[in-house]
Amino acid sequence: MLNFDFFYAWTKEHLNINLEGYKEKQLQRRIGTIMKNTGAATLEEYAVKIQSDPIVKKNFLNYITINVTDFFRNKEVFDEFEELMVSYLEPKFGALKIWSAACSTGAEAYSLAMIMTNHNIKHAEKITATDIDETILAKAKKGIYSSVEIKNVDEKNRQNYFTQEDNAFYLSEQIKKKVAFKKHDLIGDRFGTGYNVIVCRNVTIYFKNEVKEELYQKFSDALVPGGLFFTGATETIYSPEKYGLIKRASFIYEKI
Repeated sequence: MLNFDFFYAWTKEHLNINLEGYKEKQLQRRIGTIMKNTGAATLEEYAVKIQSDPIVKKNFLNYITINVTDFFRNKEVFDEFEELMVSYLEPKFGALKIWSAACSTGAEAYSLAMIMTNHNIKHAEKITATDIDETILAKAKKGIYSSVEIKNVDEKNRQNYFTQEDNAFYLSEQIKKKVAFKKHDLIGDRFGTGYNVIVCRNVTIYFKNEVKEELYQKFSDALVPGGLFFTGATETIYSPEKYGLIKRASFIYEKI
């Protein structure tokens, strides 16, 4: 029997990561798998390896934080959100303050930056893009992607904003400079306020229901009235009104 109570407390103290909000069976299965790959027999042994070996630590953080994303993910839904940015958000607010939460490799934050550039939508400030994993944030800042990651980027955006070298696609400085990346833990850290847009997609599905509900309320509190919260295509918010939200479109909610 693996001592997960010890490991949760250890990661909170030594890595500043709170694992207690994640769905238990799913998380423990993932931890057990990557622990065995290191040759550790117990979580106590695994903790020592994480602390002493930077590669083991990096692999743990990459594996435990779900870094799966691409540009304009779920294209039809993203097109719907783009239309709302142009027809609703920009006329209502003018300059937009935007947060891309749990941004992973930055693809969604950069997708928003492309939309704003294409439609001449002003920024109140740079798009804030956050994630708990500093390694993945370093990758996001570089702006180098594979053909799979940009598969939903149309030809015009590819030509305007990417340069291809061999099998890698390099994002233009024009788009990169519109996004500011920083570390942030959705469970443990405070949220900002005054956002017109918050994008957090395909992340809350990994959390326990009580944590998920708390996050929805915190996201709502971080929005200005009339602001939009854009969730993932697997994340329907039931009874959104209890968080001060109304459903505006598929997986898009407006702050009342």
